[in-house]
Amino acid sequence: MKTLLAILVLVAAAQAQNLVDDGKLPNAPSHHQFWSLETKVNTGILAGLITADAITTQKGLNQGMREANPLMRPFVTRGAAGEAVGSAIGMGSALGVVYVLHKTNHHKAEKIAMRLMIGVEGTVVASNIAALR
Repeated sequence: MKTLLAILVLVAAAQAQNLVDDGKLPNAPSHHQFWSLETKVNTGILAGLITADAITTQKGLNQGMREANPLMRPFVTRGAAGEAVGSAIGMGSALGVVYVLHKTNHHKAEKIAMRLMIGVEGTVVASNIAALR
């Protein structure tokens, strides 16, 4: 539950940036905004998959399984709090990569990267569910 709350706070904070309007015009005309409907939907899907990954990982650890990802292992072995931190770092990293691609005008790569991250995370969740059965 803490993981879900942490992810929701992260998404809400990112969404709040769109609500600030200082009345200034952008530096250059842009036809592609970062927080488009597609990006919002993809971010929500990714957040849900990361949450599902966190839940299934903790269930697997409780059943005696081991975390396969060596980068996440120090986080997930510390319970729900460590899992929340690791998940937040993963979500932030994913959005950071997509944002850098957006800011460098690599819009096609931005979409591909986001969809690839969703696909990989979906595969991890499916693998976790299969291992738990």
